[in-house]
Amino acid sequence: MVPILLLGVPGAGKGTQAKRLVLRYNIPHLSTGDMFREMANSGSPLGVQVLADMRAGNLVSDATVCELVALRLQREDCRQGYILDGFPRTLAQAQWLQGFWASSLPLGGNPIVIYLTVGYNDLYRRLLGRRSCSQCGRIYNEFTQPPRQAGLCDLDQTPLVQRKDDDPAVIRERLSAYEEQTLPLVEFFRKQARLLEVSGTEPVDRVSEKIFATIENAGRENASRANAKGEPA
Repeated sequence: MVPILLLGVPGAGKGTQAKRLVLRYNIPHLSTGDMFREMANSGSPLGVQVLADMRAGNLVSDATVCELVALRLQREDCRQGYILDGFPRTLAQAQWLQGFWASSLPLGGNPIVIYLTVGYNDLYRRLLGRRSCSQCGRIYNEFTQPPRQAGLCDLDQTPLVQRKDDDPAVIRERLSAYEEQTLPLVEFFRKQARLLEVSGTEPVDRVSEKIFATIENAGRENASRANAKGEPA
């Protein structure tokens, strides 16, 4: 296995694909939000800084975020691969990650960067119509994947809820922020010859098939290079 990075606008399907990757490969899906909360409760000097930033509503600095991610990626459960979603968010973070990969992966490694693309009209409908079950976490869409009974989860009949950040005004802000902050990352990784572009408007199963095939081909290539040099893959 190799590290997997998911890029895409909010609502492109990163969360859905991440869950499928976890199930198929039994590797962790890493969230910077979870890292922040864990570190803030740790009482360490880094945790104190993160907690202070969170309480003040400040953005955590690139240096602090990268330090936090580095600590998480060095844990035992990441040795066989991991999924990053939500990091990096800035070009400085992407440059740090590239350096981390170059220094830490066997044979230099070949991480897979997957960019899920979705047209803005389709995306707007996805976000505006998105509903989720607060009990089991299953996601629906009033336009494209409605529940059998309006407003209720198919599995446990729990009333479905809309996320606050799926409000139309918030959607516009999120897309604007994405264009400004994240699209430069797409170009950065494209120049590194690491980017796989997959249409997120294709059926979910088809998107998964493309991602699985790419990951498994990369694993075979890494193993072949390692064998050629007499090193462990």
